[in-house]
Amino acid sequence: MSTTHPVVAITGSSGAGTTSVRRTFEQIFRREGVNAAYIEGDSFHRWDRQEMKAALAHALEEGDHTLSHFGPQANLFAELESLFRDYGETGSGRVRHYLHDIDEAAPYQQEPGTFTAWEDLPTGTDLLFYEGLHGAVVTDEVDVARHVDLAIGVVPVINLEWIQKLNRDRVQRGYSTEAVTETILRRMPDYVNYVTPQFSRTHVNFQRVPVVDTSNPFIARTIPTLDESMLVIRFESPRDIDFPYLLSMLHGSFMSRPNTIVCPGGKMDLAMQLIFTPMLWRLMDRRRQAGAA
Repeated sequence: MSTTHPVVAITGSSGAGTTSVRRTFEQIFRREGVNAAYIEGDSFHRWDRQEMKAALAHALEEGDHTLSHFGPQANLFAELESLFRDYGETGSGRVRHYLHDIDEAAPYQQEPGTFTAWEDLPTGTDLLFYEGLHGAVVTDEVDVARHVDLAIGVVPVINLEWIQKLNRDRVQRGYSTEAVTETILRRMPDYVNYVTPQFSRTHVNFQRVPVVDTSNPFIARTIPTLDESMLVIRFESPRDIDFPYLLSMLHGSFMSRPNTIVCPGGKMDLAMQLIFTPMLWRLMDRRRQAGAA
């Protein structure tokens, strides 16, 4: 953790909705004049798209049906920890980009599914903002979580998470339901061992719970909307949280536990604005005070 160069990490699995949270933070950063360095978790995968296909094929030949982007074998956890540590100490680090599609790849004159070259982060940024699978991961070899000043988990209930992934991969990426289902099953061991434990290390968790039937996510044709959901917001430490203010602003909300607010899903963006803006103020105040000292 760092006073002068804070790290903010949004952690959630594929289909969890971390991109929506990133958009909210981008709005906050613009409004508050914060210059953030953005990092995508995909850029710390070990293999590009073709290399991953080859690695999966080899794993299947060896009888391994569990290789996935959720686990350590397919990721550069040590490099991610080094980036968080280096940024916290010096405000610098080495990064690259993963080029998801033709539009992202065109400016680099590369093929989609490849990485750009490693390069230095821009200088003079106020904080590092990570969005991906492993912002609070811990293994026997690495401890990424200890370098994060504000860790946020995005954790829809599992059936909703699967519905969102199925819908995205079928509509946007052209995969069949069977192919997406196979991926979900293959990732399950790494999901349990490396993704789920992170949500016990986060400072805040946002969990969306549908109030419509999601019993069979594999036949669902539509994603439950925010207005068809409730939002469970859990704080690791409620000490600095103004719960009466939040309850007054988030109409229809209530507290289910001393550290947990439940509010209508349609108020998700407002809830994030109300919760994370003061947290960002505190990070920036600490940074200014350290600079003055």
